Amino acid sequence: MAQRYHVFSLPPELLETLTPRNLISRPPPQVSTLVQTAPPVSDSARACNICLGATFADVTEQRSHFRSDWHRYNVKIRLRGGSPVTELAFAQLVDGLEDSLSGSASSDESSDDSDAVKALVSKIKRTSRSPSPSEERQTPLTAVTWFHSPPSTQIGVYRMLFPIDTPAPSYLTELKSIQERVEGGRKWAMFMVAGGHFAGAIVEVSRPAEDQDLPVSAKTKKKPPKPKPETSILKHKTFHRYTTRRKQGGSQSVNDNSKGAAISAGAMLRRYGEQALRDDIRNLLQDWADEIQDCERIWLRASVSNRRIFLDYENCIISKGDDRLRTFPFPTRRPTQSELVRCLLELTQVKTSHITEEALRAQDEAFLASLPKPKATPSTTPAPAPEKAKPQRLTKEEEACREKWSRLLDMTSKGRSEPLKSFWEREGASLGGVDAVIPEWTGDRRASLLQVAVQSGQEDVTRWLLYELHADPTITVPSSGARQEDEVANESDASNAPALQGAGSRRTAYDLARTRAVRDVFRQCAGDHPDWWDWFGAAHIPSTFNKEKEEARDEKKKQRKKGLKEKMREREAREREREGKQSDIDDEQVEAKPEPRFQDPTAPRKLGGSSGAADGVVGLTAELRAKVERERRARAAETRLKTLTGTRQ
Repeated sequence: MAQRYHVFSLPPELLETLTPRNLISRPPPQVSTLVQTAPPVSDSARACNICLGATFADVTEQRSHFRSDWHRYNVKIRLRGGSPVTELAFAQLVDGLEDSLSGSASSDESSDDSDAVKALVSKIKRTSRSPSPSEERQTPLTAVTWFHSPPSTQIGVYRMLFPIDTPAPSYLTELKSIQERVEGGRKWAMFMVAGGHFAGAIVEVSRPAEDQDLPVSAKTKKKPPKPKPETSILKHKTFHRYTTRRKQGGSQSVNDNSKGAAISAGAMLRRYGEQALRDDIRNLLQDWADEIQDCERIWLRASVSNRRIFLDYENCIISKGDDRLRTFPFPTRRPTQSELVRCLLELTQVKTSHITEEALRAQDEAFLASLPKPKATPSTTPAPAPEKAKPQRLTKEEEACREKWSRLLDMTSKGRSEPLKSFWEREGASLGGVDAVIPEWTGDRRASLLQVAVQSGQEDVTRWLLYELHADPTITVPSSGARQEDEVANESDASNAPALQGAGSRRTAYDLARTRAVRDVFRQCAGDHPDWWDWFGAAHIPSTFNKEKEEARDEKKKQRKKGLKEKMREREAREREREGKQSDIDDEQVEAKPEPRFQDPTAPRKLGGSSGAADGVVGLTAELRAKVERERRARAAETRLKTLTGTRQ
């Protein structure tokens, strides 16, 4: 059976040999044992200042040195910012290579680089280069941190036991520091709430410093006393309230916030249960306030809404930013007393394994190889955001002009004739006349006031503009205004709308008219003043308005409607006449129905009555059917007896 350790009472001999587990998979850094001594630089002309002041007897020896691997290696190292090596150190580096070539006395001395120099330089390049973000694989952070003890022992401790701001390299130091016993012992507070169930406890996870096990004398024959357990439960409490509907989950308050307050007896009971549960927990925290203040850790398992029971209220015992607050780093079950005990043992018992260093390193390499490679993020600098153009400040004259145009367009589209006429008498000349182009800043897609009045369906304003102000009806609508007219024309009456022009033609004010009354204003003006504009060409007016012709056309329409009504009345009369004839035929058939033929009572008849009598027993049970049959036979016998008696008399 594997030995179990308590996290607050680890054996001292085990603590002394522990090392952080994440360093086992990495080989220790190799420190070069080559001692490089820099001899004094010679002042002779035949000397190499790069190779630590090497001197030569003649020019031939100097030239041979410049072609050697040692010199070329030092030159490349100096170019990369490194330090040159001595000839002895270079020989040791070459010997350390598995497939090195000397090259200094070979026939390839004229080549740029030998294989040995290439291998050494590439080796230094690999060791000095820092891994790129695309090559690095970040190891996921787990809830348990592991420590290794040679030769093959590993122990795991939950990170939540250490302070929150503790870096990973300091976990071992923190583990050693919590082995010291403190006065009064180490205490934890553990609370769980879910589904209306609550469980809470104040536990002691480490005995106080004054409570030490007494040494056992070798002379005594008594059995040594059983050591006291490290953990003990000082206080505990559990209760339950009805807050969650069965087989649905979720508290009633959460359901009310998402779907609205439910009106039912069960919902009212669950709301009362939530309030009672909140009051019970807060009263319990108030009773345990002194013990909670002495606790080193506060373990809490609660949902977001249930955490408000413990933290967010006036005069709360546990503040929201308390450093002692922890969540359980493993799944938990329904809040009960036994579940609290299980979680306590899970947190305080150290996890152990026994794997050799070689197997451990192989396991780490396989785990790191299984991790997905992170995607390389492109290092493109974001384009600077375009500066927003500052709105230009308008002068008083421009503001006054815009105000006039806004009022003019508003009165024209709403058909306010009298205010429009008085306003035009004052400001018409300053706005550029009746045919002035509407400014672009208004956002209006029409070109003139006449087009605005026509498309708005204002008959009086259109008549005033044409007859009194002589507005030009031949001004074409801009292309955007034509598209707007196509959208609006769908809303008008199809019988009254004018025929749409071709896709390539330009529309005028008459084409924007959606009612017959507005179009008749154009036709009347064209008939009264044909010399004012090109009515039938550029203005797209189909014909002039003739009152007699219009009245004759209206009369024809009335006669046509009257004829249709008379035809409908005649058709209804024929239908009623046809229905009357059909009813008479039905009555005659009913009257002509033959009367039932009198049957002589003395004539022979079938036993059991007529077929109608047989139909009367359909649906009856066998017993009732037999009873009815007996009665029929009895009546038939009585009838025969009466007949025979009457004939004899």
